[in-house]
Amino acid sequence: MGLSVIGSIFSITAIAINRYCYICHSFAYDKVYSWWNTMLYVCLIWVLTVIAILPNFFLGSLEYDQRIYSCTFTQTASSYYTIAVVVIHFIVPITVVSFCYLRIWILVIQVRRRVKSEIKTSLKPNDFRNFLTMFVVFVIFAFCWAPLNFIGLAVATNPSEIAPKVPEWLFIVSYFMAYFNSCLNAIIYGLLNQNFRKEYKRILMSLWIPRLFFQDTSKGGTETQKSKPSPALNNNDQINTDSM
Repeated sequence: MGLSVIGSIFSITAIAINRYCYICHSFAYDKVYSWWNTMLYVCLIWVLTVIAILPNFFLGSLEYDQRIYSCTFTQTASSYYTIAVVVIHFIVPITVVSFCYLRIWILVIQVRRRVKSEIKTSLKPNDFRNFLTMFVVFVIFAFCWAPLNFIGLAVATNPSEIAPKVPEWLFIVSYFMAYFNSCLNAIIYGLLNQNFRKEYKRILMSLWIPRLFFQDTSKGGTETQKSKPSPALNNNDQINTDSM
């Protein structure tokens, strides 16, 4: 469970960095994210995830918690390790993702102003909707994980005194909020992204009429693009289609 949680957090951070490089440094993107480099980045994510998990086996910080009927990380096992977990698992990823999406928003605003002043037209609504989707995913992630991490940070300052004062209901709510975040992502994509809504509709129709699934699959195989277009800062359509 710890591997999946920390791996997902690091993956969210890596995706934000990838989108930042693709949109804000598009001309260097193909070199930085070549096939081999991308495989290296993915392996690095999971190596760091395993390294982040290893101290639990030496500190005895994984115990059964009767409040949530599950074996989980014990915030009172080690103050220093709890602080390290909060910093590495929450504060650093939030900082990195915030920087990346802030830079993306700044670039989008600059492109919109340039287009308005030079061409007298604005970017398509889909351009901003895609960026809004990424931003909402990040905001909800921060909202869902913040309570549990702040409780851990507070407990780490003085475990013997602070831990008994934390209400049981507050810990339970914060714990399930953190894990409920993964369920919300699919809903967010479905509500804010037209491509996801289209695919959801196609899946439901395929379940209702199975022959549609095989027709769409065969059609999709013949219409696969043969080459990947290069990203460009002045290409609004490219930002729209590849921002996700």
